Amino acid sequence: MKVLVPVKRVIDYNVKVRVKSDGSGVDLTNVKMSMNPFDEIAVEEAVRLKEAGSAEEVVVVSIGVKQAQDTLRNALAMGADRAILVEIEDASQDIEPLTVAKILKSVIDDEAPQLVIAGKQAIDNDMNATGQMLAALLGWGQATFASEVKIDGDSADVTREVDGGLQTIKVKLPAIVTADLRLNEPRYASLPNIMKAKKKPLDIKPAAEFGIDMTPRLEVVKTAEPAGRTAGEMVGSVDELVAKLKEKGIV
Repeated sequence: MKVLVPVKRVIDYNVKVRVKSDGSGVDLTNVKMSMNPFDEIAVEEAVRLKEAGSAEEVVVVSIGVKQAQDTLRNALAMGADRAILVEIEDASQDIEPLTVAKILKSVIDDEAPQLVIAGKQAIDNDMNATGQMLAALLGWGQATFASEVKIDGDSADVTREVDGGLQTIKVKLPAIVTADLRLNEPRYASLPNIMKAKKKPLDIKPAAEFGIDMTPRLEVVKTAEPAGRTAGEMVGSVDELVAKLKEKGIV
């Protein structure tokens, strides 16, 4: 079984995001970038499936600028076998989920994987849409927000997180699975594996080669930092608390 994992290059989750002075977006100048954390979990799960004998090959795919090769090399160091970069020349171009899904469909048509594991969302826009759109375009079954994945012949048993707790479903392969935080704990790439990753295949394909209209359908009207929280008030008794709540019109 071949497993394909899409990965995205995003601002590192430890970095404090800066908004551009004109409010047009996020300032990426000299900002540390890394693999989207949910995609890291997806790569780890794919590698674990290979180590368990449920998968034979793990292919990672990224859609982005040339620097996304570093993200792919990190995935290769974690244990993926091959990488594909669909290169976007314009670093300022925002690639929307539907466009990403269409490009991934073309890659999947060529690669013919039996399973696609993706992060449930990217931390830069929190869209949580690509996996679902990709399943619709392919006509495949999907299991979102996965916290456990078990391969059972030509199907996968996926435990997913829902409002009421956990739900286990069986989805026929080929299928799309999106990874939640509790699916696993990603490994750190060791130095020997980082060195080996430099020799693993990484194919670069121009985005224009896929013939997909990448014109944005959404317009960012304004980007702003969250408003600062006001200081709390200490009260000395329940009566004083009730009085304060009444004063603010809460009760």
